[in-house]
Amino acid sequence: MKCVSQDEIEEEEVRWGNRRERKLIFNCVVWCILQGQRDKKSNKMNIRCAKPEDLMHMQHCNLLCLPENYQMKYYLYHGLSWPQLSYVAEDDIGQIVGYVLAKMEEESEEDPHGHITSLAVRRSHRRLGLAQKLMDQTARAMVECFNAKYVSLHVRKSNRAALNLYTNTLKFTISEIEPKYYADGEDAFAMKRDLCSFALQNDVTPADPSSFFDNKKNEDK
Repeated sequence: MKCVSQDEIEEEEVRWGNRRERKLIFNCVVWCILQGQRDKKSNKMNIRCAKPEDLMHMQHCNLLCLPENYQMKYYLYHGLSWPQLSYVAEDDIGQIVGYVLAKMEEESEEDPHGHITSLAVRRSHRRLGLAQKLMDQTARAMVECFNAKYVSLHVRKSNRAALNLYTNTLKFTISEIEPKYYADGEDAFAMKRDLCSFALQNDVTPADPSSFFDNKKNEDK
């Protein structure tokens, strides 16, 4: 057996220490680069109202992100019927990286309210706040254009990330559970967001202020 001197042991410890330091420095450099890319993406995102030529790109984004997919005629139906309510997020080269597809529930006997048909953000551009910005923009349009008192949506019970966004960030509340709502048999949470509170907090002017705030004033009393 070869005997190892104390000097050799110390030299090996130095080498291992240098390797750890190099690895730590490398990880820090990678983190800084990724953080810089993330900030660059965040600063150059553009949220705007969807146009007819965006619909195909919205469908493509949907296919990449979600198991619930729709035919093009469904996107056209939303775009032609409620052009004010659907929005897209695009990067600095104009690529669609997220969208919200929304409509008004016109056949309901309840107060005027909107519905979120679909919301998606590509994986490469998540954690930038785009989903919240898209949802807030369509909520504002629902209030300003249609006097919507609230907005509804459905979400899978297993989708924890979406539930966290809707419940904690956007202040949706669960109104009921709809059994086997999805094609694969999974239950859905039916959720609602109060747009009267949203309008007051964000200085949004409704289409008809007198009727819009009537119920809110009665609740406060």
